Amino acid sequence: MLPDTRRIRAYLRWSDGGKSPARYLGQVEHETRAANLAEGWKMAWEMGLLTEEPPAEGSWASSPSVRAVMRGNKNKDTRPELRLRSLLHKQGLRYRVGARPLPELRRTADVLFPKPKIAVFVDGCYWHGCPEHLRESQKNAEFWRSKIEGNRARDAETDRLLGEAGWTVVRIWEHEDPVDACARIEGIVRQASRDATG
Repeated sequence: MLPDTRRIRAYLRWSDGGKSPARYLGQVEHETRAANLAEGWKMAWEMGLLTEEPPAEGSWASSPSVRAVMRGNKNKDTRPELRLRSLLHKQGLRYRVGARPLPELRRTADVLFPKPKIAVFVDGCYWHGCPEHLRESQKNAEFWRSKIEGNRARDAETDRLLGEAGWTVVRIWEHEDPVDACARIEGIVRQASRDATG
């Protein structure tokens, strides 16, 4: 918004080799920020400043925007993992992060307690098919259904293989209260320590 006036100018800015060039789009005058942003994007499209690239060859994404979102998803150090680790650390528990319980098995636990052999996995509701929160995709529905079922099968196989090797597997859904999850894990770790010394 320009000083001493209600006029709002819309600019398109982007990153280019460490620089941030900008292009003036025009004036917008809606009541809400969201409406002004929508108007700005519309102007940029109409001026030919934006293009939609086709998905990369062999990509499973239905559009470039879907591909960008999926590529931006983190597979470690997610917000639920960081919160849980912080709480566990405050309880005096020490652990390894992103480690394989079994070196020969390409499965990585989010939090690992090597001595009591406890592996904690923080599962995303979408990717691991949470029964409470999974909303099936409307686009490429069969692909995503197959992908999530594959993840579920892999999780079950991981639980079985680790259990056979003497590990205790704890699975936490990303939607779970981290305080409750921390208390549950702490109880399991402390009990395993008592059992080992008793």
